[in-house]
Amino acid sequence: MNLSSPAFSNNGAIPAKYTCDGANVSPPLTISGVPAAAKSLAITVDDPDAPGGSFTHWLAWKIPPSTTTIAEGQHLGTEEPNGFGKPGYGGPCPPNGLHHYVFTLYALADEAPPSKGKVIAQTQLIGTFKR
Repeated sequence: MNLSSPAFSNNGAIPAKYTCDGANVSPPLTISGVPAAAKSLAITVDDPDAPGGSFTHWLAWKIPPSTTTIAEGQHLGTEEPNGFGKPGYGGPCPPNGLHHYVFTLYALADEAPPSKGKVIAQTQLIGTFKR
């Protein structure tokens, strides 16, 4: 399974457009190689470099396994509140220094969130941002 973005490369800088300094919309994503057994997909975006510990920027689940692209700013599946307290995507907004943003795509054997569902495959895309 693979997760990529036409907006930034793995371990590359996330353009400001997708952060709190820009339009604060989710970047476009491309998905491939989803296992045939997947019943749903889920995506999370976490910042492990946040001062108070890992900070969640996005958690969406119940995404159809046939999904091959997620458009810029697209809302999909069931979106949970992020660390900012709002459902959907909340872009990078680090207080200082270089932060890493880990986009994790999960293929699930059911339609539950990844914390409760059976994960059959997962992949990551990492972007960076510094203010």
